[in-house]
Amino acid sequence: MKLLIGYDGSDCANAALDDLDRAGLPEVAEVVILCVADVFLPPDSGAKEEAVPLWLTARINQARAHTMKAVEEARATAEHARSRVQSDHPGWRIQAEACADSPGWGIIKRAGQWQADLVTVGAHGHSETLGLFLGSISQRVLHDSPCSVRVGRTPKSTKPSPARVIVGADGSSDSEMALRQVARRRWPAGSAIRVLTTVDSLLAASLAHGSTSSASQTERGHSETSIDQINEAASEILREAGLDVSSVITHGKPTDILVREAKQWNADCIFLGAKGLRGIRSFLLGSVSAGVAARAPCSVEVVRSLAIPPRIV
Repeated sequence: MKLLIGYDGSDCANAALDDLDRAGLPEVAEVVILCVADVFLPPDSGAKEEAVPLWLTARINQARAHTMKAVEEARATAEHARSRVQSDHPGWRIQAEACADSPGWGIIKRAGQWQADLVTVGAHGHSETLGLFLGSISQRVLHDSPCSVRVGRTPKSTKPSPARVIVGADGSSDSEMALRQVARRRWPAGSAIRVLTTVDSLLAASLAHGSTSSASQTERGHSETSIDQINEAASEILREAGLDVSSVITHGKPTDILVREAKQWNADCIFLGAKGLRGIRSFLLGSVSAGVAARAPCSVEVVRSLAIPPRIV
């Protein structure tokens, strides 16, 4: 696995580092810890020195010095995180990096250049006035990252203990990838996985309309059968991996249901596909992933279409 960690030294960024121990990640991985300084590096104009006014040259040099200082501070922050993560994960090959860039885009671009499998960020971070990046930028990374993204929050327990993971299932290809990603992770013994299929209230209302007709009753019966089949097929993927699986089918607004279930069940993480089914047969995901990542009481991992490695054993 190639893991890119966005880090800014904030409490939430440190919580995301703590969350790595509860993510079921492999013992061997390539890791880059990236700290982005929110500063602008003035480009070299290429003009001859005598053609540039002295006052402008002084301003450019001053801006460059400020930028380089900010990047070096960011590099020191990333190096501090590297030492901490390396201590917790001795089998990982970790390097610390820093750059000057617009908030969020530095992570997105580095993930694409490096072809990362997973990006992890904190839910919030330092404000822009402090010169680093996260905060609402986690939503930007979630939306535009070329790979899967994990928004890490403070784990329920810092001690080794079974994990409680919710997986959203709606029958889409992205949902199946999220399920298979969970199946391939290394979970502590006794961990529990809950498959949650939510029937969107719009779908329920549509099926209820004109329910006195035999055609509508047939359509509703087929839909309920399909939902059961989706939930059962999702559960079977996880059972085949030897995981302890329970399943739930609910009706309502998907974002609200997922957040509520995570609170009531005391989940450590929610796994979702980046996109789901759309239209009248839409069950669960799509833009729901962003809403859940913003509101969930636990970590949220949004899985994107990538080559899934062999199961981690």
